[in-house]
Amino acid sequence: MKAILVNDDRTLRWDNVPDPMLGTDDCMVKIEAAALNRADLMQREGDYPPPPGCPEWMGLEIAGTVVEVGEGAKAKSQWQVGDKVCALLGGGGYAEYANVKYDMLMPVPENCSMIEAAAIPEAFATAYLNLFIEGGIKPGNTLLMNAGASGLASVVIPMAKAFGIRVITTVRNAEFVKQIAHLGADIVVDTSKEDIAEVLKAELCAGRGVDVAIDCLGGEVMGKCIHYLTHGARWIMIAALAGQKTEIDLKNIYVRNVRIVGSTLRSRTPETKARILASLVKDVWPKVAAGEVKPTIYKVLPIREAEAAHDILYRGENVGKVVLTI
Repeated sequence: MKAILVNDDRTLRWDNVPDPMLGTDDCMVKIEAAALNRADLMQREGDYPPPPGCPEWMGLEIAGTVVEVGEGAKAKSQWQVGDKVCALLGGGGYAEYANVKYDMLMPVPENCSMIEAAAIPEAFATAYLNLFIEGGIKPGNTLLMNAGASGLASVVIPMAKAFGIRVITTVRNAEFVKQIAHLGADIVVDTSKEDIAEVLKAELCAGRGVDVAIDCLGGEVMGKCIHYLTHGARWIMIAALAGQKTEIDLKNIYVRNVRIVGSTLRSRTPETKARILASLVKDVWPKVAAGEVKPTIYKVLPIREAEAAHDILYRGENVGKVVLTI
């Protein structure tokens, strides 16, 4: 089969690789679409290697059709040849086929295209993990989701709103304010005109402080904003795209009982990931089917244009997910 490989100079090529070998607990999926994540860029640059046993090529979330089912998977699951599925992978989605353990598969939700389904597994699992498991967020709470134009925010914001959560988000300019209006955030802060720390301070003084923050930016702003959270709030760090260092008033942390939580989905055990996916199907799939939560698709490109697709993420121009079709 073919897959996207990384050359020595970090460029990409669509080239031959060995066919995957079906394990007893695996299903073979013919991939129709694969969504991009920033982790793909990090892996391409050599900073985020795939877990042991995973293919060397990138790709964390796919949608496709089951074409073969291992004997163990037949005994332990209901998957059959011909099922339309989406899957969370440790890697290997930029390819024609993938072997997927049966409990890493989910049915494509009703009223969802294959392209939309490919944009679901990693982003939705990350959103669910950080909102409900790490964040322990409740209806009526306030969420700060930084980088509102990101692919993850395009899932986190509508998911939070569907569960009765108030959302504050940030974008870099007025154009992005317009482009994410459909996500339904309660407050969109244009950081080219407003100081997010001052906004959070005013919200806290008005009794509407942030209970949970999901932060993929970090940097200097994180240290300023974390002072203006509710008592017992959780600040969840999932990346540090704006800088890995910040300055924090530690007294404010212990006086307010604020918790700083580091969180990545990829580092979780397979058993933990399987539980998250099962919770998604149970709790979130009905809201997807009802149209309350949908991934925002920014652009769709063929797999041979993976490098151009990556460039969209490198430039930070996407509002929502970029998807490759195979």
